[in-house]
Amino acid sequence: MTTAFLFAGQGSQIVGMAKDFYDHCPSSKELMDNLHCDYDIKKLCFEGPQETLNDTAYAQSSIVAASLMILEGLKSKGIKPDVCAGLSLGEYSALCCAGSMDAQTAINIVRQRGILMSNALPQNTTGMRAVLGLDASKILEVCKEVNEKGLVLEVANYNCPGQIVVTGQIEALEMAAPMLLEKGARRVLPLSVSGAFHSSLLTPASNQLEEVLKTSSLSLPSIPVYHNVDGKVHEYETIEDLIKILKQQICQSVYFEQTIQNMIKDGVDTFVEIGPGKTLTGFVRKIDRKVNVFTINTMEDVERMLQTWNK
Repeated sequence: MTTAFLFAGQGSQIVGMAKDFYDHCPSSKELMDNLHCDYDIKKLCFEGPQETLNDTAYAQSSIVAASLMILEGLKSKGIKPDVCAGLSLGEYSALCCAGSMDAQTAINIVRQRGILMSNALPQNTTGMRAVLGLDASKILEVCKEVNEKGLVLEVANYNCPGQIVVTGQIEALEMAAPMLLEKGARRVLPLSVSGAFHSSLLTPASNQLEEVLKTSSLSLPSIPVYHNVDGKVHEYETIEDLIKILKQQICQSVYFEQTIQNMIKDGVDTFVEIGPGKTLTGFVRKIDRKVNVFTINTMEDVERMLQTWNK
């Protein structure tokens, strides 16, 4: 059995996330109690309010903290991955899992990342929409047509077959919606996000993030990490190579479907989703129903997974 840990991204946050691990796993409790942030991260994760938790500036560090608590719960039972990846923000949790940074460093970086992304774009001027049931080639045709009119519309996420997310200016998204439906999209759904994430509009923020990364204590991963920018494992020669990838990540498309396909091609047959919710589990099942997928939100989920493995 070859196992991949998949770490949740932004949008999965919910009040009370990972509280069960804090209550029932000593190493998870120790991790959270020793995290330092410029806000009460434990209180926000466990008590909310949801409105603050949804704010990009706070959501990212909170989700990573919750994901790392869940990771501790798995490690306490001797469960470790062979490879790992994350959806957007989740890539930082994956890198932490792979030994590229410690928990405190991860929190420091993603706190700044969240603030930079939150401040990068004027409120209510940009956004994202999920396009259901339309081929990538047709979506890219619409992006090209809209961009030729002087607007910005790009693909943010290749999530799974039948679900691609576009990102850009509100005007571009509104122009694109009927065009996408005319080309055969089943639905075009607005996402509850504060801006055009994974678009070229975040290039200035990516440059600022690079400076944050350069002053952070980073190491090269000890196990393979599949990166969002192309869905592949990279051969790094220096830390600067890793920093370049993370800089690119916030202003380029997320190739999650390609990540899973590459993992399966490389022999992964078991996927474990770590973080609040079960979004990634749904994506993996749409990509390949033959693989094993586990969603971990409580210690009971860990025990159930162990029972399945031991059969």
